[in-house]
Amino acid sequence: MSKVFIGGSRHISRLSAAVRERLDRIIDKGLPVLLGDANGVDKAVQRYLQDRGYRNVEIFCAHGECRNNLGNWPLRSVRPTTTRKDFNYFAEKDRLMAREANYGLMVWDGKSLGTLLNVSRLARQHKTVVVYTASNKQFKEIRAEADFARFLYHCSDDVRRRALRQLEQEEDGTKLLQQVGLF
Repeated sequence: MSKVFIGGSRHISRLSAAVRERLDRIIDKGLPVLLGDANGVDKAVQRYLQDRGYRNVEIFCAHGECRNNLGNWPLRSVRPTTTRKDFNYFAEKDRLMAREANYGLMVWDGKSLGTLLNVSRLARQHKTVVVYTASNKQFKEIRAEADFARFLYHCSDDVRRRALRQLEQEEDGTKLLQQVGLF
């Protein structure tokens, strides 16, 4: 059965009606949900799924230290390659969720680098990811590297610059940048 990686910005704590509708479709189909443990979108989605009594959820956390698991769902502890609790420490679990998922649903504030990189990770694996941009209340479907490149092109200069810098460090990020003519 297809698994859905759901994630988003730590600065968004309320889900729009449109996002809740997408979550209802996932619930109606009984799809397994892969979800992180951060505050923000992760916690808001956890709260929504818990309120709906949805059980087909797995929470991913770093080093077994789960920050949020509102539904007492099964935990997947991911061992980071670093002990310093920085961006890369928490990105390990995101990389694993992107590998294991078949689809993605990301709720983005227009600034979150982690969310943007998750979109890129899914796109590089040719997995469809639906991005809800909270600032303009729109969904965008991304299916491949070229879609991601077009999406990135429309981001602010600062976001694009930070994303490109981080993508250069990602395992296959440089390849993506070369393919789409950004590197």
